[in-house]
Amino acid sequence: MRRHTENHRSERIGWLRAAVLGANDGIVSTASLVLGVAAAGAEPRLILLTSVSGLIAGAMSMAAGEFISVHSQQDTEHADLARERAELQQDPAAELRELTGIYVGRGLDKDLAEQVAKQLTARDALGAHARDELGLSDTTAARPTQAALASAASFAVGAALPIAVVATALSASLIVWVSASSLVFLAGLGAVSAQAGGAPIWSGTWRVAFWGAVAMAVTAGAGALFGVVAGA
Repeated sequence: MRRHTENHRSERIGWLRAAVLGANDGIVSTASLVLGVAAAGAEPRLILLTSVSGLIAGAMSMAAGEFISVHSQQDTEHADLARERAELQQDPAAELRELTGIYVGRGLDKDLAEQVAKQLTARDALGAHARDELGLSDTTAARPTQAALASAASFAVGAALPIAVVATALSASLIVWVSASSLVFLAGLGAVSAQAGGAPIWSGTWRVAFWGAVAMAVTAGAGALFGVVAGA
């Protein structure tokens, strides 16, 4: 018999969310920083130095933030599992009735639900309750280190794109080049992330590009305003 295999995109959720967030933040924050400083009238050398500093600081910040936040999620998951493990030891009969009730609520008749609950309990009681009562699984489990590394690496890659434009573009047209290229980068990121996640490509593309454009426009406007005030 030929084995049927399926590849579900939900298996990527642990690293895909962090990678997309990091890359998007790297492009948007670095491009916005460049546009804000350039609009304020800074010299090209200062703009490049500022953007590189932003890449380093941003990557470290993303790594630390992802690790802390996802670790908090992992702590909650472990606490729920510890509580469930204790309840299974203290009153296994009540936990069996609870599991049976879950399956009844999902459409099984009581006798079949009880049979399924008994078999799953005999095989892996904690695993059955983690999956069907708590909604936890290996696929969606929090992985702090993976999230931190994915976020930091993708931020650095995303931030490097507008920095490369800053290093090669003429200073007179720097704002135009950074703005246009960053929108292209964001649109590409939106399309790739939508493809990887199985979402409609067009909706992912315009959503990422639109909000990136808003962020860059606001930052450039603020930089221009402060540049006028400082020069007054």
